[in-house]
Amino acid sequence: MRIGEAVNLKVARENPATKTRRTYQEFAVPYETGMTVLNAVLYAKEHFDHSIAIRYSCRMASCGSCGMTINGLPRLACYTQITELPNSTITVGPLDHYPLVRDLVTNFGGFFDKHKSVAPFILRTDSCQDTNPTSEFAQTPQELDEFLQFSYCIKCGLCNAACPTMSNDPRFIGPQALGQAYRYIADSRDEGAIQRLTAIDGEHGVWRCHFAGSCSFVCPKGVDPALAIQKLRRLTMIKPGAPRKGAKLEPPLDIQ
Repeated sequence: MRIGEAVNLKVARENPATKTRRTYQEFAVPYETGMTVLNAVLYAKEHFDHSIAIRYSCRMASCGSCGMTINGLPRLACYTQITELPNSTITVGPLDHYPLVRDLVTNFGGFFDKHKSVAPFILRTDSCQDTNPTSEFAQTPQELDEFLQFSYCIKCGLCNAACPTMSNDPRFIGPQALGQAYRYIADSRDEGAIQRLTAIDGEHGVWRCHFAGSCSFVCPKGVDPALAIQKLRRLTMIKPGAPRKGAKLEPPLDIQ
């Protein structure tokens, strides 16, 4: 694409507060070298229609704020180059499986509730060491490798948006939360494995996944939540003796 050539951008416009149905507004955005989809949407907002609702922050694929559906696939708008998209028309819309706020902005309240339900932090039986540590929790490089890949999650929500199970079962905890559950279970410093495995071993937990693999396909950081889910299933089958001696801490986790 040449500099100055018009990019045909279609932006979903919908506002549940006013009960307006979804329509698509088209803009001709002049292309610039290195232009991303986020750049194009912000150009349309600045020059054509200030009322376009969009969420973004870092512009460098670190915060996960600008997730949206781009040409039918959940992507980060700041990470997606215009030249990477084969279609002459670029269509952007809100992420699926999230309540719509307006236009391209969705409500992530339920997403973060599910994330918090797996206790995404180090759990220890010696709680005094959490508040008044007397030494470091040393790890070998091999122990770090067990969970490092799954710690790259930026909570962009693309995996949940791509998951077909989320459309059939809104109570399904989702690949993001399950991936983070495994991240902490695999961490040698953590002792809350039994608590988490018990929490996800239910109707809307780890067994609800159909293993479509869409979550891993769209992840911009290579977290591979589908792999984490498979590992969790194995651990769930062999608990309570695995993966290590972990205490049943209180209060118990509650997945709604």
